[in-house]
Amino acid sequence: MNSLVLLITTVIDLYIWVLIASAILSWLVALKVVNTYNRAVAMIGEVLYRLTEPLLAPIRRVLPMFGGVDLSPVVLILLLVFVKNLIFEYFPR
Repeated sequence: MNSLVLLITTVIDLYIWVLIASAILSWLVALKVVNTYNRAVAMIGEVLYRLTEPLLAPIRRVLPMFGGVDLSPVVLILLLVFVKNLIFEYFPR
């Protein structure tokens, strides 16, 4: 059972890093630091979008916009950390 708990928490940690990378890339694109006409940037952006959007879209529908700032990644990260802590609470090592 410990192996399964460790695998699930590792996947949660990796997904949090994917969310952070997606947020940073969106900032870089918005500030025109990177160009989406670059094929590599476009592919990375598409992969990150496809990985994060299924979980971010429901949060965006519920959460209002705060002056053009999207807080849905922060909310999702907090939820993932909460789930991770619950897993450690119910399945201690």
